[in-house]
Amino acid sequence: MAESFAFNIADKLLGKATSLLVDQISLASGVYAELENLKDTLSAVRAVLLDAEEQQFNNHQLTDWLRKLKDCFYDAEDVLDEFGYDSLLREVVNEEGFRGKVRHFFSTSNPLAFRFKMGSKIKGIRERLDKIAADADKFNLKKIMGVPVPVIGPHREREKTYSFVRASDVIGRDGDNDKIVEFLMQSRDDDQENMSVLPLVGIGGLGKTTLAKLVYNDARVVKHFKKRMWVCVSDEFDVTRLIKEIITSATHNRCDDLPIDELQLRLRDELNDKKFLLVLDDVWSKNRDKWLELKALVDVGVKGSKIIVTTRDKLVANVMGTHPMYELKGLSDEECWSVFIRYAFKDGEDEGYPRLVRIGKDIVKKCQGLPLAIRTLGGLLYLKTDENDWVRVRDSECWQLEQKKDDILPALKLSYDDLSFDVKQCFALCSLFPKDFQFDNIKLIQMWMGHGLIQPSQQKEEMEDIGNRYLDELLQISFFQDADFDDEGLFFEFKMHDLVHDLALSVARPDYSTLNFDCKIISTEVRHVSMPEVDWPEEEEEKVSRFFGKLNNNIRTISFPDIVSGPRSESFVGSCILRFKYIRVLDLQKSSFEALPNSICNLKLLRYLNLSHNENIKKLPNSICKLHHLQTLILTECKSLEELPRNIGTMMSLRHLIVTTQQIALPPQALGKREVKVGRRCFNSLHLFCLLECASLESLVEGMGTFATLRTLIIHGCPHLSSLPKHLPALETLMVMSCESLDLELGNRNGEKEEDIRGFGSLRILILFELPKLEILPKWLIQGPTSNTLLSLFIESCDNFRALWEDEESPSPSSSVFPEGIDHLIALRQLKIQSCPQLSALPKKMGNLSALTHLTIEGCPKLVNRCERGTGEDWNKIAHVPDLYISNYNDSIKTDALDEERGPFLSKQLVERVKRWRNRAFSNSANLTV
Repeated sequence: MAESFAFNIADKLLGKATSLLVDQISLASGVYAELENLKDTLSAVRAVLLDAEEQQFNNHQLTDWLRKLKDCFYDAEDVLDEFGYDSLLREVVNEEGFRGKVRHFFSTSNPLAFRFKMGSKIKGIRERLDKIAADADKFNLKKIMGVPVPVIGPHREREKTYSFVRASDVIGRDGDNDKIVEFLMQSRDDDQENMSVLPLVGIGGLGKTTLAKLVYNDARVVKHFKKRMWVCVSDEFDVTRLIKEIITSATHNRCDDLPIDELQLRLRDELNDKKFLLVLDDVWSKNRDKWLELKALVDVGVKGSKIIVTTRDKLVANVMGTHPMYELKGLSDEECWSVFIRYAFKDGEDEGYPRLVRIGKDIVKKCQGLPLAIRTLGGLLYLKTDENDWVRVRDSECWQLEQKKDDILPALKLSYDDLSFDVKQCFALCSLFPKDFQFDNIKLIQMWMGHGLIQPSQQKEEMEDIGNRYLDELLQISFFQDADFDDEGLFFEFKMHDLVHDLALSVARPDYSTLNFDCKIISTEVRHVSMPEVDWPEEEEEKVSRFFGKLNNNIRTISFPDIVSGPRSESFVGSCILRFKYIRVLDLQKSSFEALPNSICNLKLLRYLNLSHNENIKKLPNSICKLHHLQTLILTECKSLEELPRNIGTMMSLRHLIVTTQQIALPPQALGKREVKVGRRCFNSLHLFCLLECASLESLVEGMGTFATLRTLIIHGCPHLSSLPKHLPALETLMVMSCESLDLELGNRNGEKEEDIRGFGSLRILILFELPKLEILPKWLIQGPTSNTLLSLFIESCDNFRALWEDEESPSPSSSVFPEGIDHLIALRQLKIQSCPQLSALPKKMGNLSALTHLTIEGCPKLVNRCERGTGEDWNKIAHVPDLYISNYNDSIKTDALDEERGPFLSKQLVERVKRWRNRAFSNSANLTV
């Protein structure tokens, strides 16, 4: 079931080759010609790759051809990325002026010598690719030009379902059945539509179709509905076909030869003025127009008619549903065992094999509540009484076991096949993490970016936003589950079902592999290495050397995702640098070496470097600043780190910087004695900047272009930080916590000029926690451009916070340009305040916040009585807010719009999550819950 991903890689290569050709100034004429030839060959090969990837499952020669092709693609990508590095280097050199150009010309990376060497490499790659491509003719592959959509091949098809099920065969669904039947029987006079649509959602193999059959045949349902119809929709939402099948199900007569107008008339006549139940089973299409077309045709029954839609995709449920989706859960342990006994033993036979029963209960745990998985593994063991057979199933990954067409992994792979090309490869990367790993969105997106799986879009969509789209796609089909979202939307955590993880392993091998130092044989095709369980040997250097000797030199990833301690010696990093010059992702969290080698700069293609939780490292070599491809640098909990490299602000591609340091001022150029001329560049590629537990930090100094692209700034535990930069034009999220000395005012409270408060024109979310100097909201928040953009404001544990705003009868002369008033926060939707004991009143103009839909005030004792419903002095200021929660912990005021069960205060939840985010170092070593 392994995927080649050759099409994805070819697509990326074409984009990179095209970009280099556009940048003609850097290419000698011979190199340009070779690059043109390489691009032509790539285009020709790409045209047949989709057909090749479809056919490879039945043709071993084709599989071998794709493997050779993919290896060549990887080598070509390494060469093109080296050219990309050269382009970035030239940008830095140009900013340094004439002296920098002279120094660069006489350096070891002389541009003329580099282009000659790279031209030779491209020629070698092109000749090798031509030779492999010539073999494509042997396979009679179809050419597919343009930009294709995912192809649904023979392995993607699924048998049509039918409506019958014997109720006695269904285990563990009585409660679900009763709830859905109860919904179907409802028919309220206040329903706005005659017909309700209930989506039944869950991962493949969970039993959605079985439950729908149980409901469909329930005696109460049969009696309640005059017409019942069952249609299996499956892959294509063909309205004409569905009309025919609905008519056939309703009348038990076929109508294949009728024209479309006659069909729609017959359909409507059949359903008109009747209360009906229609089940649309196994829906995949998200095409809303087609659904609305069909819905209009069937919406002719009487009030109380119902449609049940079964789907794996929550987006489908959102498109079609008129009622909140019913998310089906897994079976209990007891129910799972009952299913397993039915498929693994003859009736009553389990009592004679107590040893097999003990093993069987371990096997059932692997299935984590999925009925189809239990049936698959139980069926493998039917009539087998040899204990070794049972142990093999228990100890094997599911993808290693024989699977029939309707078994669990093929069922899950239907969902995988429906993913977009890019998301498939992102999903495969998840196999590098161990089972039951607690993912977080930021870490995973950084890893995807580091592997080059997220490319900048032509629509100028940010890579982080693309990554969030990919995550959402995987969440919608339940490949990621148990998602824990904070209300602010900054961080969320999630897991993969063990069987989904098995699917990831099956499609990712052999490129992605989980290894340890004791592995005897390692495939030469391995490019990405994860070592989640490592016992570091006493003779670390010797054992590491032997292990690295078994690996391909073209390794792109070395990661330690879930370990107690990482590498202890600098020699480990030195060995990585010597052997793996094409590495993109290097995760060395929890290591304990004291210094990075200067030669780190030789990893020119490195995009992701995690050194978090290294408490011994004191300095980073300035040569690290030559890593012009580096996008993510994580230095969390590096408590001995004295300072960042002085040229770190010049790093061309650095987007995410997460740091704990003893430094006094940032950027480093602000330290006076070490002032460095960096042209226009100073942290102006950063999108995410986190300063966590920087105990000595006093200032964030700004200059022209500094932090120009910064979207998220998180500051936690910086007790001496006194001020923030004034100009953060792209900043969307600002989170400041536990900063005792911080004054949020950007200047003199009564003396700002207009330009002093123009620096936060994109801010959408502001979170303030444990800021003792905060007494009132800063003036720039109300009077500056932020007043038009701020959507969410959270204030917590600010002991001296006494007022949102001080009301004035008329604006003061000094502020005549910006009229006073909290009502200038015209976009504000959420306001949450907790544990601010000095807050005693709400501003007069609070009632003018017409966009405000969610207001929470908790633990503010002076304010509770003033907000008492109907009688409190401030009640009229907040009565218009639909979602309102006011509490002094013991007593609370709620509006009807709010659910009775309310979770913990959400801003506090976010604070705890940031602490956990810091402490975990993006690992799974501490699974705390909030």
